[in-house]
This record gives sequence, C-alpha cells and structure tokens, in this order.
Amino acid sequence: MVKRLLLIDANSIMHRAFHALPPLKKKNGEMVNAVYGFLLIFIKSIKDFRPDYIITAFDLPAPTFRHKKYKEYKAKRVAAPQEFYNQIPMVKELLRLFKVPVLEKAGFEADDIIGTVSRRFPEKETEIIILSGDNDILQLVNKKTKVSAPKRGIKDVILYDENTVKERFGGLTPEQLVDYKGLRGDASDNIPGVRGIGEKTATSLLLEFKSLKNIYNNLEDIPGRTKQLLEESKDQAFLSRELGEIDTNVPIKINLKDCLWGKYEKEKILEEIDSYQFSSLRGRVEELMGGGKIGENLKLW
Repeated sequence: MVKRLLLIDANSIMHRAFHALPPLKKKNGEMVNAVYGFLLIFIKSIKDFRPDYIITAFDLPAPTFRHKKYKEYKAKRVAAPQEFYNQIPMVKELLRLFKVPVLEKAGFEADDIIGTVSRRFPEKETEIIILSGDNDILQLVNKKTKVSAPKRGIKDVILYDENTVKERFGGLTPEQLVDYKGLRGDASDNIPGVRGIGEKTATSLLLEFKSLKNIYNNLEDIPGRTKQLLEESKDQAFLSRELGEIDTNVPIKINLKDCLWGKYEKEKILEEIDSYQFSSLRGRVEELMGGGKIGENLKLW
C-alpha cells in the first residue's frame, strides 16, 4: 500500500503567516500571529492530504555550508523582527504535543533536510507532499513529489506537480530550476547569477541547451552579447548553481515510527490552544483529532 508523507518547511510557513496576518496577541501582549497561521495551514494540509506520516524541518540561526562557500550569501536579507523568532518555540511545543518530529541540523537549511528526507523514501511506496512558501523547493518536484505552496497570503494554495512547474517557468522542468538560478541568480538570497542575463534569455538558453553545463559546452553556438556575458561570469554562474541546489545528503537519522501521524496528546493540545486564546481554532483542532480515518490512503497521482 502506498503511504503519504507530509514534509513541512516550518520556517517558511511561519514567515508567510507572520507577514500575512494582523498582529494577533495574547492578553499578556505576546505576539502569536505566526503560531495561529501555522496552525491554520497545518490543519488544512492534514485535512486535504490525509498523510500517514508528518515531518517538520526548521532552519537554525547558525551559518550554513553556503555561507562558507560565499560569504555574501543572504548578506542583504533583513532579519525578521524578534516577535517572529519568539514564536518558533511556541510552534515547536505544539508540534511536540502533536507528536510530529522536528528536524534541524547545524550547517544546513530546512530545504536541505526536506530534500534529504524526500529522496530517502522509496518511490514506489511513498507519495510526498512538501508544504512550503519557498519557491526554491520546487526543484524537488518529481513523479512522486508535489509541493503545496501558499498562493496569496495563507488561504489560497497551489499544488505543484511537474506540469504545473513547467507552466509557471515557461517550459522548464523542476530539475532545470537549479540551472536557471545559476543564470538568473536570486536577489533575495544575494546569489549573483550571470550579470545581464534576464528571465527570458535564461529560459530560452535552457530550453535549447537543457543545462548550464551544456550551455557552456556550446558557447560558440550562442551569438553576440549573450555569449560575452556568459564568458565574463562563468565562475559566478556555476557558483550560483551550487548555492541554489538543495543538498539531498544531509547526515540525519529518521525513525519512521516516530513520524506516524495520529499519536497526539489531545487534551494537552487543547489546553495549549486555549492558552493562546485561539477560540476560533479550537473546534477545528478537535475535529482534526476526533473523527475520520487517520492515514486513509487517497490516491493523488
């Protein structure tokens, strides 16, 4: 029987909720909007996808291997307010009560952990849904893996499969998105790419030559200014590709039994929900933990 695994990029979902929702606060003044938004998306995803297993991944504040390769990596990114970071332990405590494993590893990002976990599960035995607000993770999409991403705010979502990724990126496959980042870079992560190469040129080059490596192997077939730009930024292009590629070999251990959904501490979870004064969420949480067949196998593709 095919099992379904839900992998949650917790930091990106919390970020999306923090910026999309008003500044909800407890009576003591603590900000809890990211906690509220995370729970909303968490509940919706479980109801929509009926997973057999759930795993969450978090970023750590320490530098990653990418910072060591390129000291300017994410150098221009503005840190989130402390009110955001104060909510991470709150979400982790809720996940502990839900008995959902939290994975994090110094030197790596949540994307790398998710990529590693997704590639360890046998293709014929597992369907994987990745929940993330970060487009970088779309490179992991394949026949067994889809990405559920908030489209606007936190209510509307889009489910990416291989065809949806192609539609979004002008015909590029998920595997080509890493090469695309090598050409275009990524301003949000301060990844340089090839200076002067725009979205249309990057896409057309990859549609014709398939990969960054093949583009550089066929420079003589590329005309004029584009060839010159590529020659001038060759090292930057391959560095950018390396920085943008998700590491699928993070040294982490996973006990599948610990990931089984349905072992939650119901009363303690409801007490925690009440402590946050999430009265509108209480009923949804009770419904989630009460009825329905946990782990029901619903074929998605």
